[in-house]
Amino acid sequence: MDKQDIPKPLPGFGAINRYWDRRHNAITAKILPGEYYVSTQREIIATVLGSCVSACVRDARHGIGAMNHFLLPLHKGEHWSEKIAEDSQATRYGNYAMEHMINDVLKYGGRKQDLEFKVFGGSRVIGEMGTIGNNNIRFVLNYLEIEGYRLLAQDVGGRNPRKVLFDPQSGKVRVKKIQSLHNETIIKREEEFMQSLEKPEAITGEIELF
Repeated sequence: MDKQDIPKPLPGFGAINRYWDRRHNAITAKILPGEYYVSTQREIIATVLGSCVSACVRDARHGIGAMNHFLLPLHKGEHWSEKIAEDSQATRYGNYAMEHMINDVLKYGGRKQDLEFKVFGGSRVIGEMGTIGNNNIRFVLNYLEIEGYRLLAQDVGGRNPRKVLFDPQSGKVRVKKIQSLHNETIIKREEEFMQSLEKPEAITGEIELF
């Protein structure tokens, strides 16, 4: 399938990298740290996780699903019940990543009482990232429990990065533990991402999430 033949995504998600995956015979949307993607059509949402965590959400009744990818649980000194940040880097943080994603799922037809979740990631890819992964896991599990959402499955912790493929229509998730695949790339990406969070200019600018 040529790129021009791929059906358009929902409004607001046009900048997400989407392509035809011949291996899985499906459109695939690949998300990076700080991104999330919502879909109402037959396609796969994919990402690679180290210390980061992804929450997959699905409303089977209304045919909509989404996945996010975040590196840190909370913006400094904040709680997820506070006003959602109106900036371009908000979804780097778990509290914003969950709120933005869920709000868009509801916006495009999902219902809160029908949402079901699966959670992945939070591995200890390098020593100094171990605490981050554990904090991400604790945050997302606590978030789902307090908000009253159903958690159907989880694959978290450990030392290996994960490749996650989520089909929002069927709810199926494929997880591949990466044993020896260039872990340096994942580590470098997360380290650079962490450094960008420490710069004040990284959380300013226009409201352009994608």
